[in-house]
Amino acid sequence: MESEYIRMHHNRHQPLPQQCSSALVKHIKAPAPLVWSLVRRFDQPQKYKPFVSRCTVHPQGQGDLAVGSLRQVNVKSGLPATTSTERLEQLDDHQRILGVTIVGGDHRLNNYSSLITVHPEVIEGRPGTMVIESFVVDVPDGNTVDETSYFVEALIRCNLSSLATVSERMAMQDYDHLINQ
Repeated sequence: MESEYIRMHHNRHQPLPQQCSSALVKHIKAPAPLVWSLVRRFDQPQKYKPFVSRCTVHPQGQGDLAVGSLRQVNVKSGLPATTSTERLEQLDDHQRILGVTIVGGDHRLNNYSSLITVHPEVIEGRPGTMVIESFVVDVPDGNTVDETSYFVEALIRCNLSSLATVSERMAMQDYDHLINQ
């Protein structure tokens, strides 16, 4: 199913010369609606992204979070950046798709675009989730495609691992709550 979902949703990332692209998959032992409830929060990425210290959202239109909304993300120390300005490109609650583009900040991720999809699956006989995140980004001057891919994939792996930890903890708390009622 992984390759089918990647083909269906993530082929929009066709890298140009001097760009790199990849898709990463994470299987999470928590139900898809729970995982999606975290992923879809464009206004609160710090709920599971460990390198985000703060997020301020500038909604599009009537104050609602919608495509075109911008967020200013403050990055924790230790990364080669302090801020990132990002635009919500796609938010589909029905298909569970979130698309984000970086439009500014003090980092080297130029023309960065990512897409996250959340898919229900069964893991060890229980409701689980397959999360796929793909990206495309320019390769900065002085870097290779491999170096850039390695850096971005490491960040995404860290975010997906944290998403799994937070989601699985929340799922276990819900499960424990049901048992103890």
